[in-house]
Amino acid sequence: MRIKAFNLLIILVLSCFSIANAQTIDEDNNRAVFNRIEFFFNSKQADSIYNLASDEFKEQISREKMNNTIEQLFELGKIENATKTAFGKGVATYKVELESATLSILLGIDSTMHYSTFLIKPYEAEEKPQKEEIISNVEAKSPLDLFVDSVARSYAKNGNAHSLAVAVIHQNKINTFFYGETTPGNNSLPDANTVYEIGSVTKTFTATLLADLVNKGVIGLDDSISKFLPDTVAQNPDIQKITFKMLANHTSGLPTLASNWNKVPKFNEKDPYAAYDKKALFAFLKDFKAEKEPGTEYEYSNLGFGLLGELLSTITKKPYMTLVKETILTPLEMTNTGDKLNSKNKNFAAPFSESGEQVPFWNFQAIAGAGALKSTLNDLLRYTIAQLTFPENDVQRAMNLTKQFTFLVPPNSDIGLAWHMNMLDGVIYYHHTGATEGSNAFVGFVPDEKSVVIMLSNSSNQLGKIGTQLLEKVLTTK
Repeated sequence: MRIKAFNLLIILVLSCFSIANAQTIDEDNNRAVFNRIEFFFNSKQADSIYNLASDEFKEQISREKMNNTIEQLFELGKIENATKTAFGKGVATYKVELESATLSILLGIDSTMHYSTFLIKPYEAEEKPQKEEIISNVEAKSPLDLFVDSVARSYAKNGNAHSLAVAVIHQNKINTFFYGETTPGNNSLPDANTVYEIGSVTKTFTATLLADLVNKGVIGLDDSISKFLPDTVAQNPDIQKITFKMLANHTSGLPTLASNWNKVPKFNEKDPYAAYDKKALFAFLKDFKAEKEPGTEYEYSNLGFGLLGELLSTITKKPYMTLVKETILTPLEMTNTGDKLNSKNKNFAAPFSESGEQVPFWNFQAIAGAGALKSTLNDLLRYTIAQLTFPENDVQRAMNLTKQFTFLVPPNSDIGLAWHMNMLDGVIYYHHTGATEGSNAFVGFVPDEKSVVIMLSNSSNQLGKIGTQLLEKVLTTK
């Protein structure tokens, strides 16, 4: 039955391209719509997938025809992994790995966050150019070291990759692995103090700030956020239902980004969040209308974490970075982490986009709590080692709270406050990824085994899948 269903896909094309949608659609918004499709698919809700279509799409493709196609896809099993492989002219291409087949889905969305293009076809792997050789600094002594080196080296030799820094803690031993050039042609390896953008790993820092205020009795996780917002925003009944916990576990009902994120004065697509300020944030929230009941469904939201950072600043009357420094960086002696590059520090890995173009480090205003931080391997080792320690001080107690279960993320993950959690052989591991236009990061750890995997790269190639692969290998290596 599954083979038969898959054969039907070879001739299946559901597409409705629109001239009106020829302009660039932001990749984050596209991914947010795809995530909803994935959730509905794994829940076998064909009607809900069809309801996400634009009116124009529905004019071309009937509900009956669409549902029949989707229901055939259900025979191939749940979506186990989905990776964006391309984006252009408002259409993203996803490699979608189901239980018994791998497909490509092309998705284009309109300004109302409905899809106007939906194309399904068999997946055809693209051959990426491989570098013949790369410079490296690796000392591989054990079978685990050799495995890490093999996986990391394969990533670093990809034609789009530049430098890669990896740290592994296993059985009380720390090993580091360094590959490539921090800038193409400079023949300079990264080291443990090279600064990288860490993107959404920032969210785990923001969650720690929240947990610290909760531990100190300043606020409660289940308190409404409306008390700390301007009256024009606090009067919105949909905002009044949102709690601090909902912001920190992505169940607030807020979208990935506000609809006005790229409509502010001085918007620059190369530095997309630099001009987005509190005025723009509150203008969106004032008229926000929830599409789902807060607290009932997981939907990853950069907007939600950005808002959380702003709220914590309002409550404490301190700028976001001052809070990060006082609560986390100073106690843990993380001297090379911040939201800005130190002009005197030349040891950084400049970001490079998918096209190979050097792009700026991102700057943030109102949503700094979602992704503003830059850091190093050494600093993140301090950060993760503190996560493994029995809580004895304020920052460790705050970290401990962030690792407590708060919500089930379909199909088989949990989330605490920012940290995603999975289980392997009865042991829980925690992880988070980060991505900007030209940098990627992965941070994961296993408290019960006192193990850590950290990966930092200045390329657009994602680290989530191989970071998880390495963490699970570490977990199963005795």
